[in-house]
Amino acid sequence: IEKAIDQFNKARLNQDTALEAGIYLLRSYYYKGQFVIEKIDEKKEIFKKGKIIGESLILEYPNSAAVRYWYLVNLGRWAQVYGTFAAAKEGVADLMKLHSEKIIELDDQYMDGGGYFMLGAVHLKSPYIPFILSWPSNKEAINYLTKAYNQGEDTPSQNVYLARSLYKGGEKEKAIKILTKFISRPISEKNKVEDLEYKLEAENLLADWD
Repeated sequence: IEKAIDQFNKARLNQDTALEAGIYLLRSYYYKGQFVIEKIDEKKEIFKKGKIIGESLILEYPNSAAVRYWYLVNLGRWAQVYGTFAAAKEGVADLMKLHSEKIIELDDQYMDGGGYFMLGAVHLKSPYIPFILSWPSNKEAINYLTKAYNQGEDTPSQNVYLARSLYKGGEKEKAIKILTKFISRPISEKNKVEDLEYKLEAENLLADWD
């Protein structure tokens, strides 16, 4: 992953490859922070880099759905490792909502409905705070996560998040059915590490819901 980051940083200097290299660089920082680094302080630095690079790429390429999507992936992980207070101070929930809606506007098919997924996820995970953060809604989470689930190939993350939102909304049997079906699928050859992460999360959720 270090070699990949080094090459993508070099490729960003070439105008012909700058955009694509920037997208892959964001993906690489996410992968490194999520699956390679274990120490929390080091994770913070990695996701901080992804966040900063994503912000600069959005300024350069405002019409790229891919840039906004992978920026949000890093931003979400940044918020996770820095904590609730830092996320609230940065207005992460509003940023996630803003860029998710823009992704849908630019390309609602990107990453199998990635814009809908991100928008549903932020509705699911953001706390409802009267007069401060009043828009999060589990009903909207179910709506957008269902749209993502039905867009292209249903991904592991879409299965897990949709099941979580359905369970939260009282549709326990439907949530369990989705996760049971997902767990029975073989792990993909293309995204083994990512798929395994969500499969383990699904198994833990089913154990908790039993």
